[in-house]
Amino acid sequence: MSDEKKLAIIATKGSLDWAYPPFILASTAAALGYETEIFFTFYGLQLLRKKLNLQVTSLGNPAMPMPMPVPVIMQALPGMQAMMSSMMKSKMKKKGVASIEELRDLCVEAEVKLIACQMTVDLFEFDTSEFVSGIEYGGAATFFEFAGQSDICLYI
Repeated sequence: MSDEKKLAIIATKGSLDWAYPPFILASTAAALGYETEIFFTFYGLQLLRKKLNLQVTSLGNPAMPMPMPVPVIMQALPGMQAMMSSMMKSKMKKKGVASIEELRDLCVEAEVKLIACQMTVDLFEFDTSEFVSGIEYGGAATFFEFAGQSDICLYI
C-alpha cells in the first residue's frame, strides 16, 4: 500500500467561475505530492475543450462583486453575460491570474489524471476531437476505483 496521498475531484460545472477550483486544487495537490484525478461530467466536460469560451453570469450568483449595483432585471438583458465575462477576464488578466488553459496545462504537466465521463460524451453526442489530448474516457466505475481509495474527494 502506498503512502502517497490521493485527491479525487468531480468537476460538474462549465462556467468561468466554476472552472478555477478543480484546476487550482488539483495542480496544488499534485505539487504537494498527491496523486490526483479529476472526473469531468455533464457541463464540466466543457473544461476539456481545446477552444474555451467560458462565461460567467451574475444571475443566480448574488455574491459576484460588481463595480456598481446592477438590478437583476438588467442582468438578464441580452449581451450582459458576455459583457460581465469580458470584464471578469480582463480583471483576472490585470491581476495576473492564470488562465484556465494555463492551469489545465499545469495539471497535465503535473500528471493529474483527467477523465471525461463517457456517458456524458455519449449523451450530448460530443465530438471527442474537440477535446484536448491526453485525457482518458471512463464511467463512474472508473472514477470510483480511484475515489474509493482517496484521502480527499471533492464535488465541484
